[in-house]
Amino acid sequence: MTESLKQQTIKGVIWSSIERFSVQGIQFLIMIIMARLLSPNDYGLIGMLTVFISIAQSLIDSGFSQALIRKQNRTETDNSTVFYFNIGVGICIYLLFYLIAPLISQFYNTPELTAIMRVISLGIIFNSLAVVQRALLTIQINFKTQAKASLIAAIASGIIGITMAYKGFGVWSIVMLQLVNLSLNTILLWSFTGWHPTSKFSKDSFCELFAFGSKLLASGILDTLYRNIYLIAIGKLFTASRLGYYTRAQQFSDFPSSNLTGVLQRVTYPILCKIQDDTERLAQAYRKFLRISAFLIFPLMVGLSAVSEPFILLLLKEQWHFAAVILQIISFASMWYPIHAINLNLLQVKGRSDLFLRLEIIKKILGITILCVTVPIGLIAMCYGQIVSSLIALVINTYYTGKLINVGFIRQMKDLTPTLVLVVTMWIIIHFGILPFCSNNIIKLITGIIIGIIYYLGAAWMFKFPELKELLSILKRK
Repeated sequence: MTESLKQQTIKGVIWSSIERFSVQGIQFLIMIIMARLLSPNDYGLIGMLTVFISIAQSLIDSGFSQALIRKQNRTETDNSTVFYFNIGVGICIYLLFYLIAPLISQFYNTPELTAIMRVISLGIIFNSLAVVQRALLTIQINFKTQAKASLIAAIASGIIGITMAYKGFGVWSIVMLQLVNLSLNTILLWSFTGWHPTSKFSKDSFCELFAFGSKLLASGILDTLYRNIYLIAIGKLFTASRLGYYTRAQQFSDFPSSNLTGVLQRVTYPILCKIQDDTERLAQAYRKFLRISAFLIFPLMVGLSAVSEPFILLLLKEQWHFAAVILQIISFASMWYPIHAINLNLLQVKGRSDLFLRLEIIKKILGITILCVTVPIGLIAMCYGQIVSSLIALVINTYYTGKLINVGFIRQMKDLTPTLVLVVTMWIIIHFGILPFCSNNIIKLITGIIIGIIYYLGAAWMFKFPELKELLSILKRK
């Protein structure tokens, strides 16, 4: 990796991390406050609609963002074409959701979902207006501007959401929080970027971008359906409160895993695109990204699993205790998300969205099979099934990586094994050696975190982990 490319990567990671974790940190605090004011049932109602909103976002993007980022000779016509297409799709989806809202209510046997669905779906239109702006900022590796817009929107929407929750608006406080966040973020991105569409819409441009993006669209919808099929199954077969427990546990699990994955995905994709034709450099950069990702995310997720009970009980009170049981399990599935994401990034870098789609179809068939087996056993069995699905997906995702740059499953596991051994022993020490001997939840949480950090970093330093050396050198430079 050349020095200029390395500096771009470091700068991108820093600002993308600031954007992700400052915003998510604010939203995390807001969620804690609101969860103490609202009930699991309120969050369960929103969880029932999450799959529809998520699919809508996949359709709006249609893979065009990735297509724009990857295209080296993009034009204003390309940008405007994507913009107008996104608006059209956003409006059509909103009208569809407005019409089918009563059917969704009937499916869940929850009449209040009709009004909630019709209002919360307005966010789809707001989101469609800012897809191109985000793509252009990502191309420039300019996450500083995105951080400003996201942070302001998160704070403003959080104030409104907490106020409404305190005043007793229940589930509607969550609805308004989401709408204000999306609309304000869109307004700020328009203001900060200064980009406006031209009057041009090109059929040729659309066809060229869609040829690449359509495969990612199909893959994105499959992935969205699969990730949210648990919400559908839990919402349909169990109670709204059970779904509320699951969504809170999932949000806590997603905070470190999905956000760090998002940071790495956003930064590594444009960086790897610049060296897509140099296989040797690509393989070296790719392996380094994988090792550093695992070194950062594995201990966060495993540590979260180890202290899940005191963590949940302190933050959300006793009424959310069952969420701690779920969190302890699904954290082991979430820890693999960044490895999946970077593997799949490579297929996009190489322009093989066809292989991307093929892998998604295979993984989802296997994942749904596991879900069908575990559903009759119960919610906890479904959570363990996610770990099995994640490990199977790891084997599948690394197949074409091995074919394209000779960094397949075996080589990746060799790279990741030292970190894996370290985090597993850390979990055992915290869960069995520390927590049983602590008297209350505050002491359990603080002691578990401190001992975990000391053990992990101390062992990494003692055994001379190259990832620790690399991270320390980056911190010294910055």
